[in-house]
Amino acid sequence: MSSQPPGSPPPNASSNSDVADVPLGLAPPSIDGAKAAGSALPPPPPPRATLPPVNQAASVPSTSASSNGIGSARPRWKGDIPTLETGQQKAPGIVVEGEALAIGTYEEEAEGESAEEIVSRSAPSWLLSLTVHLIILLVLALFSLPAGNGFKNLVLTAGMSDVDSDGLELDLATLEFEESTEAETDAIDDTVAEADVPDLFEPEEQLSQEIIAPDMPGMFSPTIDKPMFSGRSGAMREALMAMYGATPDTKQAVAMGLEWLARQQRSRGQWSLIGPYENGGITENACAATSMALIAFAGDGHTHLNGQYKKEVSRGVKYLVSQQDRSGYMCGKKQGHDNAYAQAQATIALCELYAMTQDSWLRPYAQRAIDYAFKSQGPNGGWRYNPGESGDLSVTGWYVMATQSALAGGLEVPEEKYARVSKFLDSVQVYNGAGYTYLPGRAEGTPPMTAEGLLCRQYLGWKRDRPEMGMGVKTLLQDHPITLDKANVYYWYYATQIMHHYGGQPWREWNDVMKVKLPAAQVTQGRQRGSWSPQRFHYSSYGRLYTTCLNLYCLEVYYRHLPLYKSH
Repeated sequence: MSSQPPGSPPPNASSNSDVADVPLGLAPPSIDGAKAAGSALPPPPPPRATLPPVNQAASVPSTSASSNGIGSARPRWKGDIPTLETGQQKAPGIVVEGEALAIGTYEEEAEGESAEEIVSRSAPSWLLSLTVHLIILLVLALFSLPAGNGFKNLVLTAGMSDVDSDGLELDLATLEFEESTEAETDAIDDTVAEADVPDLFEPEEQLSQEIIAPDMPGMFSPTIDKPMFSGRSGAMREALMAMYGATPDTKQAVAMGLEWLARQQRSRGQWSLIGPYENGGITENACAATSMALIAFAGDGHTHLNGQYKKEVSRGVKYLVSQQDRSGYMCGKKQGHDNAYAQAQATIALCELYAMTQDSWLRPYAQRAIDYAFKSQGPNGGWRYNPGESGDLSVTGWYVMATQSALAGGLEVPEEKYARVSKFLDSVQVYNGAGYTYLPGRAEGTPPMTAEGLLCRQYLGWKRDRPEMGMGVKTLLQDHPITLDKANVYYWYYATQIMHHYGGQPWREWNDVMKVKLPAAQVTQGRQRGSWSPQRFHYSSYGRLYTTCLNLYCLEVYYRHLPLYKSH
């Protein structure tokens, strides 16, 4: 049995041209089959018109134009038009002798192709382009790119106030703090703290007398319920000045003092203890001078990011951190008496500025400084001139203030080591803690050391109603008031702080003298306008800048640190 090519007529079919006119794949039924069914054979269809024979063209050039059916002269297909070889099934509609051009569908060519290939071959190019672009857009829609840093915390505060035409009653509990929007926040965790400040007219006997004391195991950086530095700017500052008895004279004295300090800054951003002003100190210590100046600016609300003196503060803090080594030490190659104080003061400056700004750039320098502090702590829990040396109360007091500033900023402080400071204070106390000495074993306390020791006790947890606290405050107030005849600005600095925290009548009596005598002692004319002249006694050797800074700390006390105790 001979094989037939695909699509050829069956052997019993007629070989006339009528069969060739049947559509591809549809052959006429068998005659024998029709007879078997008992039906008559239908008459053949009438002959169809055919075109006259034409000569076969060898090939059609690719550049020849053919009609596209709508009158365009442009060729519809590029490339050679496919031809039918001899013996192939003719396309319906055109019959020629020999080989002919095939117009219409080419089912023979489609044999063996998949559906995707047929669609790809027959689909217009614009449809394929559109499909590809849609797929790309859908893929891109699955991804989102961040734009900027975005919002981390959005705090909305809404409130209502009633107008009181009869007067204005100040309620500090409703005051809001001004926060800087200029500081960068690389990541650091943002903490919203609220200040709990008593009402001006709340009776003293109705107020609790609790002190804030951290109580967390290990390395801790607790959330401060009553931020130390929240009162240094804005409405809170003005309210605290009114509450605690500041005057226009004290405010003006601070402004003049800071102006004088700004004029003394040196070319690299540092300050000097010996000049160029008059009555400088005996020895130079740029670390101490720069740190004390920065503490004065920070106490009035100026940081390296905000405030009238942000340029001066920025240059000063950059100088300090440029002096810091890997251990956190900042004050020269030699350890010793002056550098021990200077290192503690530099630590206060860095920790306060970080606590006020939460500037991520400053955090590692401040943390390194506080780490150095506890690595150099003495075996008795205090600090002195050299790392690891048993402490004295004078140096220890500065490091306690540095640690409190670190806690206020959320820096890490070793709790166990900090708790040892209380044991050191036990070793230098007299009269059960109402008085304090410079070194352990001494029999009599002194006013400066008693004031410094009581301030440390306040920060480390002693309550206001503790008998020893009240006895010490009363002794200092009655026996050692502020007097210019026997001026001791170092004592004033510590005594002013403990009186302010203690509050009540002792603070009012102390402040009534301080707010008058300190502004009156300030230089108001000439090149040294705004400064305080060195005192004639022990601390005169430190010079004009040292004396000016301590006086400024006293006059900033109204808002420099929030009071530890709730009192009238």
